[in-house]
Amino acid sequence: MKDLELSSEMQSKVIPKWLILSIIATAGIGFMDAMYLTAEHYSGAGIACVIFKGCDIVANSSYQLMFGFPVALYGVIYYFGIAFISLLYLDLGDKKFKNIFKLLSLKMLPIYTLIGFIMSVRLVYLQAFVIKAFCTYCLFSALTSTLLFVFGIILFKHNHSKIS
Repeated sequence: MKDLELSSEMQSKVIPKWLILSIIATAGIGFMDAMYLTAEHYSGAGIACVIFKGCDIVANSSYQLMFGFPVALYGVIYYFGIAFISLLYLDLGDKKFKNIFKLLSLKMLPIYTLIGFIMSVRLVYLQAFVIKAFCTYCLFSALTSTLLFVFGIILFKHNHSKIS
């Protein structure tokens, strides 16, 4: 158990607070964007497009659902999960599972951000080449998940540069 504590302590010193706070802020923005799209889906109201004119086309396409749920709902869960894990990382106090959780969260956050980035690339591809319309909010979500992916890469590099 002592090795786990040392490893976790070493990792917590490695991760700059600005990085974790940036992940939390970016995930919060992504959460609000995805929540708006989810709410609009369930309310049946049209999406007011700001920059592009294809929001309703994208939102009403056959790709709007995945396994029976709106794609935006998966975004809500994704962004909430990233923010929640990051918040727990910052504020675990003296709980017994603190070191194990910190070690796992540092290793899993880059993987989660990679999954979000891959999903965003797929959805942007569908907008550009299949649906042939763009949704401002969807592109904003793709930008948000790309930024989280960049933060995930930075986190991964920090984890592996000091531990090896």
